Parts: sequence; structure tokens; C-alpha cells
Amino acid sequence: MKIKLLVDGGNMKPGPAIAQQIGPIGLNMGKIISEVNNATKNLSGMQIPVVLDINPKTKDFKIEVLSPPVSALLKKEAGIELASGERKKYRCGNLSIEQIISVTKQKYSNLLAKDFKKALLSILGSAMSSGFLIESKDPKEVIEEVKKGKYDEEINSQKTETPKEKLIELEKFFDKIKTEQEAKKKAEDEARAAEEAKKAQQAVEKEKKGASSAQIAKTPKEAVKK
Repeated sequence: MKIKLLVDGGNMKPGPAIAQQIGPIGLNMGKIISEVNNATKNLSGMQIPVVLDINPKTKDFKIEVLSPPVSALLKKEAGIELASGERKKYRCGNLSIEQIISVTKQKYSNLLAKDFKKALLSILGSAMSSGFLIESKDPKEVIEEVKKGKYDEEINSQKTETPKEKLIELEKFFDKIKTEQEAKKKAEDEARAAEEAKKAQQAVEKEKKGASSAQIAKTPKEAVKK
């Protein structure tokens, strides 16, 4: 029998979900966790699909570590934990074409693309959806450049090492973008807070006005005339 799990690379921990699947079979939970962590230790910081192939009679098991999701590999390349929730407004990282090639190599066997270049275009599409810049550009622009052959030398040689100087330039460019985004977000948050405060004040004034009107209505007419 096979049991599919999604674990933190190198940091699988016992929990109710895992216990419900493994417990009834009578397997040693500690041993499984230890061996899964050992098998995924090089993939720390990512959610890793793992398949346990278990022989219920002998209690023997084999661990099959599957390729992490594309989004997890992109985030690892960028050194971040979260992608952008609003990709059209906020960018979450600036990757090199070499880093995209690296992710493509890791996922190539799992993709339906007919050749490596088409697989890379698919990875670029995922990077665009997650809010990344590629080579300090919108991924749409890089996709067109790839189609026209601009990066054929890197792609054909499957170059995965980004020159140090390029990494520095990519980081410098993104730091500027990040600063602009943080300033924009701060301004938006302040405007939103001011609007909420205005609405709250209007609600208070409306309530006071309503209370005042109610009090006048309860006051005897004779007292009002006086």
C-alpha cells in the first residue's frame, strides 16, 4: 500500500493527520519520521511530497521523495518564504535566467513539455503568476525574448550558475523596487486607516444626533416651549 504525505523538508513532525494514516498499520512512527527527514534534508524550507510504499505484512517501507512544487523551488531560489499575493502590484523577487534554468532542470521530468525550452517557458509562466521579476524585467518580456532566442546559449548549455556580479545587480535593482513597494503600501495603509477613522467618527456623530433627536421627542411640549 502507498501513503502520500506532504512534509516540511528535513523537518517532518508527528501529528494527527500522519498518525491516522500510519497508526492503524502498526508502523514505528519515530523511525518513519527519522528516515523521511534524512531523505529530505537537502530540501529544507520547502513542502515536499513524499510517498511511503508499505508492506503491511512485514512492516517494511520504502520512501519515495517527489519533486517539490514549482512555486516552492522558485521561492527557494529567491530565498523567500512567501510569493506575492498581488502579483500585479507587488513583486516578491528578482531571479536570473540561470535560476529559472535550474528550476526547469529539477521539474523537467514531471512536465508535459516536449523539449527543455518549452518546459522553461512553462516555469517562466509560473514565475509570472507568483510575482517574480526575471532579469529585472516582467516575465512576459523575458518569455518573448526566450522565444526569439536571446537566451539560447544559456538554455542549450543548461547553465544554472548565476555570475556573482549579476546576482549583485539583480539584488540592487530589486532593493529599489522593494523600497518603492513598501512606501506605496505604507501610503495605502495610512489612507485606509484615515478612511476607517473618518467612517467611525461619522458613525459616532450620527449616533449622537440620533440620541439628541430621541431626547427632544421625549421632552414634554410645555418644557420645550419654556
